[in-house]
Amino acid sequence: MSIPLAIAIYLILWWLAFFTMLPLGAQSHHEADEVVNPGVERGAPRAHNLGRKALYAAGIAAILWLGVAWAVSNDLIGLRPH
Repeated sequence: MSIPLAIAIYLILWWLAFFTMLPLGAQSHHEADEVVNPGVERGAPRAHNLGRKALYAAGIAAILWLGVAWAVSNDLIGLRPH
C-alpha cells in the first residue's frame, strides 16, 4: 500500500469515526430543562467535547486502519496493481 493511499484511508476512517461519535453524550439545554439566554438555540449542545471526540476518533481510526493494512498486506483486499 502506498503512503498516500494509507493516509487517505486513515483520513476516511477518522471522519467516519468522528461523525459517528458526534451525537454521543450530547445533551441540549432543552433536554436538561435549563433556561437559556436570548439568542441561544435551545437545541444546541451544552458541552460538545469536540477535542475528546477527535482524540477518540483518532484511536478508533488507527485500530481500524491497522485492520485494513493487515487485510491489504495479506491480499484479502485487492489494492495492489497487477
